[in-house]
Amino acid sequence: MIEAIRQGLKDDGFEVSVSKLCQWFDVPRRTVYYRSTKAAPKVKPELATPIKALIEAEPSFGYRTVAGLLDMNKNTVQRIFQLMGWQVRKRAVGCRPRIQALPSVAKSPDERWATDLCRIWGGRDGWLTLALVIDCYTRQLLGWQLSRSGKANTASAALEQALITRYGTLGRVHTPFLLRSDNGLVFTSRHYTQLVRSYGLKQEFITPHCPQQNGMVERVIRTLKEQCAHRHRFESQQHASRVIGDWIQFYNHRRPHQALGMKTPAEAYALAA
Repeated sequence: MIEAIRQGLKDDGFEVSVSKLCQWFDVPRRTVYYRSTKAAPKVKPELATPIKALIEAEPSFGYRTVAGLLDMNKNTVQRIFQLMGWQVRKRAVGCRPRIQALPSVAKSPDERWATDLCRIWGGRDGWLTLALVIDCYTRQLLGWQLSRSGKANTASAALEQALITRYGTLGRVHTPFLLRSDNGLVFTSRHYTQLVRSYGLKQEFITPHCPQQNGMVERVIRTLKEQCAHRHRFESQQHASRVIGDWIQFYNHRRPHQALGMKTPAEAYALAA
């Protein structure tokens, strides 16, 4: 600041010494002459190279996911993100008044599942409907179905695939558990509710117009869209099914989850079983 003032006065034809300016502005002279001897931070190429390769392949990954996949310290990875300018600015979250939500959490596997539908663009096949079923404890995507129809058959197929994935066969479960969903026409239809009851499950509906109560599966849908659907231009339903199936395998068996202590959903289930 002092040097800028001195230069401005000099441009106007006034020569004033630094000591005089420091005296006028009550600034210690040593602060004007101080020069930091600290070297600029450097990033080791052997650390930055694999990180850069991974985020170029998967731009939506944050530093925690990158650290988990590369088996590196998350603080080191975050520091490299900051120094290299790779860290994306966090979205501002405002205050949104809501009613008291019923969290879609569970204390053990197969205590509560959640299901929902979303839309995926399928190229020449138009808009497709994707049904997902997730275990609220392990965050494991147990069942999914992609079809042109948004009817109850799509959600039913995803539920039956989830039961086969977990129990190896279709049939009435030994211990009934909750299946959470919204109040849409698919999940309240006679076909779907009868199917759920036939397998011994208990349906649990969220409060109307409160999707945050089904937040776990809603968050998985967002992750799937950001890391898979929005990064590909699907040519057909078959193409979309192949890519989404590969991503779900990656999500269940390779992608670490912060809420699970940076374990994958498959590892969390193996530890809890």
